[in-house]
Amino acid sequence: MDQKNIKNTPSLSHQVADKERRKIAAQKDKRSVWAGLGLFGIVGWSVVVPTMSGALLGIWLDSRYPQSFSWTLSLLVAGLLLGCLMAWNWIKKEHDEINEKSDKNE
Repeated sequence: MDQKNIKNTPSLSHQVADKERRKIAAQKDKRSVWAGLGLFGIVGWSVVVPTMSGALLGIWLDSRYPQSFSWTLSLLVAGLLLGCLMAWNWIKKEHDEINEKSDKNE
């Protein structure tokens, strides 16, 4: 390595101190396995409920107001897109919260 790269590389003591700070912050964060599983449940239900609601509404509309297109398929896709958007929003909130906590601890 040349002299320029050596100056930009953090020393071993800085690397160890950084890892130790992260370990302590992780130990202080009392999130359990159940919290992670709960997040999976929230994300799952946020996709399933709009998708199934769209499908059920579509089935009802197909029986009442038949069209040249399928209400069921159209509303199923719309519900799926809405559910994915909601799930993405939940995950983004959790990610931002985790990053905010790690920034606070540094």
